[in-house]
Amino acid sequence: MELYTTIASIKEALEIGRSKGFTIGFVPTMGALHIGHLSLVEEAGKLCDIVVVSIFVNPTQFNDPNDLANYPRTLESDMKLLSPIRCDCVFAPTVGEMYPDPDQRKFDFGNLERVMEGRFRPGHFNGVAQIVSKLFDIIRPNKAFFGQKDFQQLAIINELVRQKGYPVEIIPCPIVRENDGLAMSSRNRLLLPQYRECAPLIYITLLEAKKLSSKKSVEEIREYVVDQINGSNLLEVEYFDIVDDRYLTSIENWSTSGGKIGCIAVFAGKVRLIDNIIFDL
Repeated sequence: MELYTTIASIKEALEIGRSKGFTIGFVPTMGALHIGHLSLVEEAGKLCDIVVVSIFVNPTQFNDPNDLANYPRTLESDMKLLSPIRCDCVFAPTVGEMYPDPDQRKFDFGNLERVMEGRFRPGHFNGVAQIVSKLFDIIRPNKAFFGQKDFQQLAIINELVRQKGYPVEIIPCPIVRENDGLAMSSRNRLLLPQYRECAPLIYITLLEAKKLSSKKSVEEIREYVVDQINGSNLLEVEYFDIVDDRYLTSIENWSTSGGKIGCIAVFAGKVRLIDNIIFDL
């Protein structure tokens, strides 16, 4: 495993493998790695000849300066976590390396960027598109691996690839959870003990909502989830919606065609957690 901090050096290293016909698998991260990230890296190792992991806390996707300042930066421990598994290259540039000049590009993802996360985090997905497009241009992967916990982000990335015509296959990977059901996230380590103890209620409620969906309407399920989680006193729902899994449009009834997914964001104190569940009716 080699560490690269400049665009020129990672490009040079990958060009050698590319000239030999090797396939490149790419896992973009913001570091503070956990088992969920490692599962993406392992999947890349199964499907590709060269595995690249980027570690970069991207400032343009944070709409809250405090969130950016508090986001964990743990490169040394991240490298140790990656060392036992197949990871050939770690790309960990500085902000100055990635943004020598301000990125003024504006992307248009329509409804995909206006609902849920987009509604509560204005500019977030434009920042995601800025950094992912930069990384795709640098790494030029054959396959890129993203976790399904960030379901809306995954939809945005697929649309970015479509719009820009990137020759990369996007591989969605299942949510990895703690033993108590909490979706793994770099933010989990920021939870104070009382909030960490309460946080599994999010997934417990989503599972129960899935069971009840055969008996209750879409609107009743929406109300149930919000009431159950807000009833804990330590958790506060920012949004919960049930949407179609392609356009992320709110559905009104279960007879709506296509896949349906419930997406949620919850504040546990000052820490914001997201999760989702598929309603396979």
